[in-house]
Amino acid sequence: MKKLFNITLVLLAAFLVFSCRSDDDSIPEDVHEHDEIGKVVLKLTNKADATDIQTVNVIAGQADGHLHLHAGDTYLAELDFQIAHEDHYHSSDEIEEEKDHHFIVFNPANADINVLRTANDIVRTDGQKLGLRSEWTVNSVQTTGKMNIKLIHGPATVNQNYPSATNQLGQTTGGETDVDITVDAH
Repeated sequence: MKKLFNITLVLLAAFLVFSCRSDDDSIPEDVHEHDEIGKVVLKLTNKADATDIQTVNVIAGQADGHLHLHAGDTYLAELDFQIAHEDHYHSSDEIEEEKDHHFIVFNPANADINVLRTANDIVRTDGQKLGLRSEWTVNSVQTTGKMNIKLIHGPATVNQNYPSATNQLGQTTGGETDVDITVDAH
C-alpha cells in the first residue's frame, strides 16, 4: 500500500510540473527593434560667414537640393536622422542613446574635402567620435562632386582617424548600413 501511495505521489508531482509549463517558457529571441529612419537633414554653416547656411533634406534616398561648396571654405556640418511619424518627421535620439552601436562614415567623390569630427560631437565609450557633428574643409571640388554618408549599425570595429587624424572620414568593419545617402556637393 505504501508503494502504491509513493507511485501515485510521484505521478501527481510529475503531472503538476508538466501541466504548469507553457509554450511561452521558451527562451526569448534577442531582437533589436528600432524605428526606421525616413529622413536625413544635413546642415552646413560656413565658419567664415554664419549667414551662409545650407540645408539639404534627404527622404527615401532623394535629396531636395545640393550643397554649394567653395574651395578654401570650412563648414560646420550637422546630421539629423529623423523618424517618419504619420504625416511628418521628428528627430530621433536613438542614435545618440545607442552611440556605441552606431558610427558614421563619410566618402567624398570628385571633391577633396577633409572631415574632422568636432569637439562637440557625441563620443562613444571607446573614445571614438560618432560623426553627427563635423567640420568640412573644402580643398577643391568639381562640378560632379558628391558626399556619401553612411550610418553603420553594430560595427565590430570603428576608426575615426581613417585615413588620418587630420581627415577623419571614418572606417568600420562589420555591421549593417542603416542609412546610405549621397548628396551633390559642388
